[in-house]
Amino acid sequence: MSCLSWFKRRSRGGESATSGGSSGKRGASAPPSGPTTTTNLTTTTTVSGVSTSRSDDSSGAARPASKSAGSAASSQSQRSISSLYEERGHGQLRVFDYEELQAATAEFSRAQKLGEGGFGSVYKGFVRAADGKGDRVPVAVKKLNQRGLQGHKQWLAEVQFLGVLEHPNLVKLLGYCAVDSERGAQRLLVYEFMPNKSLEDHLFRRANPPLSWNRRLQVILGAAEGLAYLHEGVEVQVIYRDFKTSNILLDKDFRAKLSDFGLAREGPTGANTHVSTAVVGTHGYAAPEYIDSGHLTAKSDVWSFGVVLYEILTGRRSLDRNKPAAEQKMLEWVEQFPPDSRNFRMIMDPRLRGEYSVKAAREIAKLANSCLLKNAKERPTMGEVVEVLRRAVQAAEPDGRAPVASPVKGKRSNAAAPPRR
Repeated sequence: MSCLSWFKRRSRGGESATSGGSSGKRGASAPPSGPTTTTNLTTTTTVSGVSTSRSDDSSGAARPASKSAGSAASSQSQRSISSLYEERGHGQLRVFDYEELQAATAEFSRAQKLGEGGFGSVYKGFVRAADGKGDRVPVAVKKLNQRGLQGHKQWLAEVQFLGVLEHPNLVKLLGYCAVDSERGAQRLLVYEFMPNKSLEDHLFRRANPPLSWNRRLQVILGAAEGLAYLHEGVEVQVIYRDFKTSNILLDKDFRAKLSDFGLAREGPTGANTHVSTAVVGTHGYAAPEYIDSGHLTAKSDVWSFGVVLYEILTGRRSLDRNKPAAEQKMLEWVEQFPPDSRNFRMIMDPRLRGEYSVKAAREIAKLANSCLLKNAKERPTMGEVVEVLRRAVQAAEPDGRAPVASPVKGKRSNAAAPPRR
C-alpha cells in the first residue's frame, strides 16, 4: 500500500497525520541524510497566489499544490511528484517492521546515534537484505521526533521525492517504516550509510582533517550536479529549498550526495514564474527574494549554492556569532576582498596552507558572486554552474583530464559561463 493513499484516508477521516490511531498502518520511505537543524525563517504566512504563481501551504508532497487560475487549463497535463510516486516509486522501497529497526539500532541506543536535527534523531544500524540472505549492511535510520518541529508531512515528502528521484549525487532511500499503535505514531526512514559524514563536519569541525583543495572542488561539483538534476533532469522540476553544508553527505569515496528532502517542493508549472509558499529553511542560506516575498524558484537554490561556494573557499560558516562583529556574516565580510583584488587571498581557508590555485579560487569566487546576484533572473542556472566547476576541476587534475560526468535522466542543459557582477 502506498503512503499517499494511506495519508489521504487518514486526512478524510479527520485525524491528524501524526496522531496515534489504528495500529498496523504503514506509509512510505526516504533517503539517508545527515543530522541538520531546519528552522522557520519567518512566520508560516503563505503568500496568496497570483496569475504568475503557484500557491503552496508547505504541506509537503502529499497533495499537489493548487495552481493559479491563469494556469488551470494547462495543469491538467502536468505531472506531479505524488503521481510519479504512485506510478512507480513506492514499489521500489522496502517496508521495514518497527521491531526490525529497533533491533538494528540496538533499540535506538545513544551509542548508535549519529546526530539529531529538526526531524528527529539519526542512528547507525545494520540490516539484512529483504530475503534475509547475506551479511548485514550498515544503514542510517532517521526516527521522527514526535515532539519535533518537523512532522509527518515532511517525512512523507522525503518518501515521495526520494521514491522517484535517482541520481549518483542524491542519497539513496532504501525504505521506511510507518506504524500507528498504542505507543503513538512511529515514522522512520532508512538510508544508505554515508561513512564520511557531511561537508559541514569536514569544513568546520577541527576534529576532522581539512579537505584538500582538489577534494573540495570534487565535492562541490558533485553537489552541483545533484542540484542540476533536480532542476533540469526530472519530468517535474524540483526545488531543493534547503541547500547547505550539513545536507551534503559524503560516501566512502567522498562523493557528495544531497540529503534531507523534507522541505523540497515542485517547481512552477505552465505559465507560472514561481511558487508562493511559507518561508522555511536555514538562516544564512535562504535567498533574499524568497525571504521577502515567499516567491520560490530554482534560482533560490542557486543563491544557497553561492553561499556554500564561499564556505568552501573560506572555511567559515555563513553565520558565526563567535567571530568579531564585522566578520560574523560571511557574505558581508568577503565583500571587502573582491576576486580580482590584491587582498583576495585574505578570505581563503588557512587550513589549506596555501595549497590551492589562486587563479581557480578567483574564478570560484566570481562564480559565487554570480549566484548571489540580487536579481534572481540574472543568476546562472545550475547547468551553467556545473560547466564552470567542471573546468575548474579539470584544471586541477594532474593530467588535465575532465572528470566523468554523472548521468542525468531527462534533459541536459547547454551550459554557458554564468553572468558576472
